[in-house]
Amino acid sequence: MLEFMPLVLFAVICTVLMFGYPVALSLAGTALAFAGLGFGLESLGIDANFDGGYLAAFPNRLYGIMTNQTLLAVPLFVLMGVLLEKSRVAETLLEAMALLFGSLRGGLGISVTLVGMLLAASTGIVGATVVTMGLMSLPTMLKRGYSVPLATGTICATGTLGQIIPPSIALVLLGDVLSSAYQQAQLSMGIFSPKTVSVGDLFMGALVPGLILVVFYIIYVAVTAWLKPSAAPAVDRRELMEELGHEGGLGLLLLKGLVPPIVLIVVVLGSILGGFATPTEASAVGAFGALMLALGYRRLDLATLKEVLRSTVDVTTMVFLILIGAALFSLVFRAYGGEELVTHLFDSMPGGVVGATLIVMLVIFLLGFILDFIEITFVVVPIVGPILLAMGLDPIWLGIMIAINLQTSFLTPPFGFALFYLRGVAPESVPTSAIYRGVMPFIALQLAMLIALSFFPQLATWLPSVF
Repeated sequence: MLEFMPLVLFAVICTVLMFGYPVALSLAGTALAFAGLGFGLESLGIDANFDGGYLAAFPNRLYGIMTNQTLLAVPLFVLMGVLLEKSRVAETLLEAMALLFGSLRGGLGISVTLVGMLLAASTGIVGATVVTMGLMSLPTMLKRGYSVPLATGTICATGTLGQIIPPSIALVLLGDVLSSAYQQAQLSMGIFSPKTVSVGDLFMGALVPGLILVVFYIIYVAVTAWLKPSAAPAVDRRELMEELGHEGGLGLLLLKGLVPPIVLIVVVLGSILGGFATPTEASAVGAFGALMLALGYRRLDLATLKEVLRSTVDVTTMVFLILIGAALFSLVFRAYGGEELVTHLFDSMPGGVVGATLIVMLVIFLLGFILDFIEITFVVVPIVGPILLAMGLDPIWLGIMIAINLQTSFLTPPFGFALFYLRGVAPESVPTSAIYRGVMPFIALQLAMLIALSFFPQLATWLPSVF
């Protein structure tokens, strides 16, 4: 039994998290309890296969986390996203898109998809995107006669694009963890001048699959509107202009509402892809640009600024506390010989690297029902990442597969996080079953994307190789 203690530790942490206890404290507290158990058993002369020397590395891990330049991008990208949300820049963007495409059948759905993509690129947080889009667009879509499943499914699916559309916070965290895992895998193979994989590489790898998903969503909405016009009717542009209270014509609204946010996102992402700035430097540019946009729209007063800074601090401290708890968990897991156990399990699996990858993807998918992407990134990926990469997988391809896998998990009934977020802001007249029905086609599209990536890894690896 004691040789399986690492798996028991992992199972206990998942159980504790299911009871709703704070993630960071659950990780650290459970790890410390198991460390105490290991020391206690060793002091009684019972061989628990526990090497307490690993815990001596915790101060260095802590110092490394707090001085990590890559992770500095997290608070800055969060600040950028929250500024665009709280200053109602995203609301203006949605209104502009709705007026641009609304006169087409399915136009509102296409607008929601495109704005969700841009909002995902600016916030990178699934919950924020789904809630914002739910509050802004769902009442309008329902009022205009859109079918409830189509409207709710589109909002949930576009909200999860924050997992894969760069510059995503999920990709920032995943890139940092995969970089360490890749170097560790190469050292285990005797390569003592290891190659590195950066967050920028992951951004470039995610760009093509992310845009393909957006195209898939738009095609689905357009085809649904064509086959069943009553599910996604066209909107009278003049009537919508009057309802929104806009004067000065469509061109002026597009110039004010559409161009500035798109320019900001293009500058941030373009500077990374072009090699002019690191993700951390680009995040600072993005945060400053979002601040200038909010001031330019005259929607940033002292109360809004306080709310923005408070939200940014809340998210940032949550991320770093979870990272500290995950570092302690990782050390205790390794102290019990967890790495050797997982390596042995993977080596004994049928199908070799293909079988191991399928099992890992299934486990991550199921964990996505109970854990957020931050916990999975910091807890699961450091355990399985070095082993899979040592088996020959490409780190960029693996990172994109994990991101889309989690995106699909967050959308899948009955436990998908995106469904809970939308249920929290949707009117009571919207049945939960309609939300579940609405996301099914989008889940199928994301599974198709995963299958396509499995057979054509170049979808993720081509762009990084070109740059």
